[in-house]
Amino acid sequence: MGRAFEYRKARMFKRWDKMAKTFTRIGKDIVLAVKSGTADPNTNARLRVLLQNAKAANMPKETVERAIKRASAKDQDDYKEMVYEGYGPHGIAILVESTTDNPTRTVANVRSYFNKLGGSLGTMGMLDFIFDRKCIFKVKNDGKKDVEELELELIDFGGEEVFIDEETNQINIYGEFTSFGTLQHYLEENGYEIVEADFERIPNDTKQLSDEEVAEVEKLIEKIEEDDDVQRVYHNMG
Repeated sequence: MGRAFEYRKARMFKRWDKMAKTFTRIGKDIVLAVKSGTADPNTNARLRVLLQNAKAANMPKETVERAIKRASAKDQDDYKEMVYEGYGPHGIAILVESTTDNPTRTVANVRSYFNKLGGSLGTMGMLDFIFDRKCIFKVKNDGKKDVEELELELIDFGGEEVFIDEETNQINIYGEFTSFGTLQHYLEENGYEIVEADFERIPNDTKQLSDEEVAEVEKLIEKIEEDDDVQRVYHNMG
């Protein structure tokens, strides 16, 4: 994981730098957080960290406020989080996370992308042995805290790896998926400024492909990512 994964992640998510798509993704996450909790970030820990994500992505304040207001509206369609799993060209595992108000439409669309571009959609859970689900926190580095010492402190709270991202100079913290709330509480209680936090699915087994084969797989991934219902796409290309 660690630095190698950060490099791999940059390739995996190169299309997420499209601002409009990023805003849509965060907006849906905000709606889900409000619907499952409250519209007050002081009492809704998940919403609180999503507002930090929005800030880190330079999401306009008005867009954030619209998402919160939309979630509180009685006529707001209920979003469902759906996961689709399959194999792309050359046996590459692809996992798709979506947030949709019409799962029938979404699964039909995702299946069509796989079918048309050399892949096949499978069943939920079939890729559990390939992807490990983790949480990640990126916190401001004030230079006062020893990273190894912090890593030892966080072990009891579900933390697994702590290192400084050389590009951003932020402290990156990876932990168990189920430890998100515990880690968030610890960081907030101890004065760490959370810049961004999210969940990741990290492949524990990667496949190396030729440039031509990579291009085929990326064509499918890009098509899936263009779908408005799709939030994130993961794969195990090395």
